[in-house]
Amino acid sequence: MKFGMVSLAWQSPFSDALGQFKLAKKYGCDIYEIVPEDWSTIDVDAINAAKAETGIETPTITGAFGDTRDMSSDNPEYRKGGIQYVKDMVDFAVKIGAKVVAGPMYSAVGKARQITEDEKKQAWDWATENLKECAQYAQDKGIRLGIEPLNRFETDFINTVEQGLDLIGRIGYDNVGFLLDTFHMNVEESNIPAAIRAAKGKIFDFHTCANNRGTPGEDNFNWEAIAAAIKDAGYDDYCLIESFTPDCKEIAKAASVWRPFAESPEAIAENGIPFLKKVFK
Repeated sequence: MKFGMVSLAWQSPFSDALGQFKLAKKYGCDIYEIVPEDWSTIDVDAINAAKAETGIETPTITGAFGDTRDMSSDNPEYRKGGIQYVKDMVDFAVKIGAKVVAGPMYSAVGKARQITEDEKKQAWDWATENLKECAQYAQDKGIRLGIEPLNRFETDFINTVEQGLDLIGRIGYDNVGFLLDTFHMNVEESNIPAAIRAAKGKIFDFHTCANNRGTPGEDNFNWEAIAAAIKDAGYDDYCLIESFTPDCKEIAKAASVWRPFAESPEAIAENGIPFLKKVFK
């Protein structure tokens, strides 16, 4: 297992690759997950140079899905925007040596509504059709896609592993699986270890977030049970802490980021990374 931080915890939008990777290395990270919120701040050459200098790897990237990147939107331009964003992330992943592109790519974060069954069916059809196109594009480039279920306050679409398995089955590509996040699972799954085991063979990325988005280990989770389930699911790849700076333009409001989650952003890694390494040893 390799351990690290998601960029949203420390910088939004991501831009300072060398500074961020040095910080990650300081706190014992092996990896760093970039969230490309704004392509104008992304410098591929700087990222690859920072990787070479620090030894920090970037095997995964996660998307920031706002309204204009919504694959199941009623607005056809937003659906096109979602497809193009995922394709752009796949191209970016290839350039920086990442293997997984992940996130709640089926919809916009923060879209939580009561809709009719017909409207719901249409959203599923759009998401399935558009994600098939993205899956083919990613497969051609050797990239896997990780679908992330979110809690009910951040999406009305995919909340549970069971629903995620349904969507993955409809898409029908072997390179489509899960990004699982313990924060969201804490809200939606009646049994987190059982849900993890149900995703066996389909977990491509794993966010180990505290129940309050703060530091793992300073929360109410049974981490030993979670670690046992991850082992049973055959997953041994990437373990990342996702927290948020309130500066996150695409996500902060939708994710209800109203306050700091620790005494400092760095403290989340300083205390959380050693804890995770011990739990998932």
